[in-house]
Amino acid sequence: MAFELPKLGYDYTALEPHIDARTMEIHHTKHHAGYTNNLNNAIVSTALEGKSIEEILKGTSGHSTAVRNNGGGYYNHDLYWKVIAPGGSPKPEGVLQDALNEYFGSLENFREAFVQAAVTRFGSGWAWLVLQDKKLVVSSTPNQDNPLMDVAEVQGVPLLGIDVWEHAYYLKYQNRRPDYVNAFWNLINWDEVARRFKG
Repeated sequence: MAFELPKLGYDYTALEPHIDARTMEIHHTKHHAGYTNNLNNAIVSTALEGKSIEEILKGTSGHSTAVRNNGGGYYNHDLYWKVIAPGGSPKPEGVLQDALNEYFGSLENFREAFVQAAVTRFGSGWAWLVLQDKKLVVSSTPNQDNPLMDVAEVQGVPLLGIDVWEHAYYLKYQNRRPDYVNAFWNLINWDEVARRFKG
């Protein structure tokens, strides 16, 4: 069965003023749709057809550039839409809060590490909170790579990701990536991050 562009759980206007509606619409209907269509075209009539996106990504080193780029783009954006929500959600609680405190010292320390990873990623890419061997780490990846891939420098399960390609923020923030990254903090859906953490 072909991969399908996931529907958002909110309107394009719902993340204003932090992410503008036009950016959301273009990002979802053009960029994410493009990755979805190109992924389907790249795997049709191959051994990858019918496999889950996670299965495909784990074997990235053995796949074509088209599968790597578009498979990553498909998965990354699907996660991105879920880990942000209108108004965000309360700060992390329970086991996720405890884990963030254990591995970063505090939520504020985690925020600093995450923001740093996002703003210093050269060119296009992503910053991540990753569950790696039962530990939490922050990393970043170029292009549409992610921690599920066997080519990633830091491998593990992505819990939170921010898209720092210019298409994610340029209409509103132009070249001010740090402003976008800080605005993103107001939208984090900690409930979804916690769900992913609990597995």
